[in-house]
Amino acid sequence: MNDHERRLASVVEGVLESYRDHGNINHIDGNNLPARSEVSELLDDVLSIVFPGYFNYEPLDDLTVRYFVGARCARILRRLEQVVTRSLAVDCSHAGRPADEIGQSAHEHALELLQAIPSIRAALAADVQAALAGDPAACSDAEIIMSYPGVTAIAGHRIAHHLYCRRVPLLPRMIAEILHSRTGIDIHPGATIGRSFFIDHGTGVVIGETSIIGNRVKLYQGVTLGALSVKSREAGRKVQRHPTIEDDVTVYAGATILGGDTVIGRGSTIGGNVWLTRSVPPGTTVVLDTPSLRFFALNGDKNGIEKHALEKNGDKPGTP
Repeated sequence: MNDHERRLASVVEGVLESYRDHGNINHIDGNNLPARSEVSELLDDVLSIVFPGYFNYEPLDDLTVRYFVGARCARILRRLEQVVTRSLAVDCSHAGRPADEIGQSAHEHALELLQAIPSIRAALAADVQAALAGDPAACSDAEIIMSYPGVTAIAGHRIAHHLYCRRVPLLPRMIAEILHSRTGIDIHPGATIGRSFFIDHGTGVVIGETSIIGNRVKLYQGVTLGALSVKSREAGRKVQRHPTIEDDVTVYAGATILGGDTVIGRGSTIGGNVWLTRSVPPGTTVVLDTPSLRFFALNGDKNGIEKHALEKNGDKPGTP
């Protein structure tokens, strides 16, 4: 054995020793887990029949669409059965169940998702229209469906939420994280979201598991619908930890709304960078006070710039 081989052997032994020391992050001698790549491909397949003609190469018409949907649904059914079977097999609540029972449950879950496609599409049609109505820069449905990250995120969320509500383990969170990676928008699959939902721009939006969002709600980038810190993980799981956003609410960029008891009343507007941990009555606008600004010149008269800024705001130089 030469020096390179000895060093490689030492590396292998070190990794194996790490497996023994930190077994909680191993998955050895267990059931096969769903692969992230296959879940990503499965999500793309489902989205291709949710938005037919947008995410497939072949053109569709009244004749070919029937064959396309039939073939794609058959492929989704097979793939989804396999992924859900593996998800169920590693979940502690299904430990000890016979393999044929798990396989039958997986088949039912897969078929139910396909049966839900029309209702998911109805919700997404309203979401796309909300984006078109809410963004003057939007030119068409096609532009929104193919290039708006908020629409991609909510489309995948409505699929993941269906599986989450039927207690399919692991897979909904994997879908949510794939969408997070693609869009920068992090929506827990447990979040309940109403019709005509629009996330404008979207980067940095976080929506927690027990959030409840009504109809015609609009969020901008950087909004967090989060939870207050809990001392007990189990106690926290038994209550609503995230806020309720009622119908017709707009939340501007960077706002943070926390807590399961926090309700943002219907028709309210939450301004940018607002921090809220208490409820807001319907029809309320919440904004920060005007911040104190200082102006500096890299080259020039600093005092003159400060004087101009103060006078523009109605103040006098030297006012504290």
